[in-house]
Amino acid sequence: MTAGGIVVQDVRRSFGSVHAVRHVSLQAHPGRVTGLVGPNGSGKTTLLLMLASLLQPDAGEIRIGGIDPVTQPQQARALLGWMPDTLGAWPALTVYETLVVTGKLYGMTRPDAEARAAVLLGEVDLEPLARSAAKVLSRGQKQRLALARALVHDPAVLLLDEPASGLDPQARVQLRVLLRRLAAQGRSILVSSHVLSELEEVVDDAVFMVAGETVAADRIAQASHRARSWRLRLLAPQGGTPSVDDLTRVAAVLHLDAGAVVADRRDLLISFSTDAQAAAALRAIIEAGVAVLEFAPSTGDLEHTFLDLREERP
Repeated sequence: MTAGGIVVQDVRRSFGSVHAVRHVSLQAHPGRVTGLVGPNGSGKTTLLLMLASLLQPDAGEIRIGGIDPVTQPQQARALLGWMPDTLGAWPALTVYETLVVTGKLYGMTRPDAEARAAVLLGEVDLEPLARSAAKVLSRGQKQRLALARALVHDPAVLLLDEPASGLDPQARVQLRVLLRRLAAQGRSILVSSHVLSELEEVVDDAVFMVAGETVAADRIAQASHRARSWRLRLLAPQGGTPSVDDLTRVAAVLHLDAGAVVADRRDLLISFSTDAQAAAALRAIIEAGVAVLEFAPSTGDLEHTFLDLREERP
């Protein structure tokens, strides 16, 4: 097993008769953001708890920067920053004090912990709330505090469970920028999220989990190359909805049956097997004199693959 980043080999974990994680193998490389994608109940959080050394696997091997979190939990925790999906804050402490105390728990002197807390409050845009009790924060503010707490000891590996949950649009953009900067510094970042559009913007690699198992690369490739729906928006008065004539005209230009072009509010939905087919269709529509306002896949790559894998699931 390689030493850098996160390496998981055939890990399993059950709770009685419930097999939460069956067969999971993955790698998250230094300098890259890896997305962990899967439906509820697929075993993502159980896997993250094992990576964070908070739960012991029944079988298989895990390495965090080359260290086994089962036999060397303290050494592994020194390397990783863990952000759970819910902040377990100390209610009596302020935001600033929460970060200072966390730093001291990692062995930092108080002056160093205070200096680090000040830096992180700026990183996650919580400076105006530094003296506020952690218990009064909103869901999104608690998420930002949880991320800052995970970064206190400058870890080489980050495990983030639903980091964008509760964040407003501006905060989500800031999170993406911060994660890319942290990855550029050489960290290994594993992010679990249901917000696939957010993951699409930030990840370099993706690991898909279904029913407690990581999906094989060849199966992912098959799913990602299946027909995809594209969204076509035509120029219409006052942004109106497409008419029956619009559907008929576009279908005729593309030599499709009328039922192959579907209206969805202001857009038309059309399926293409490849990106090349979609590009050729757009060219034909424009050459026919149809005024096109927008043309894009109706789902991102991650969402398209995820939905296809869900349809294949027995």
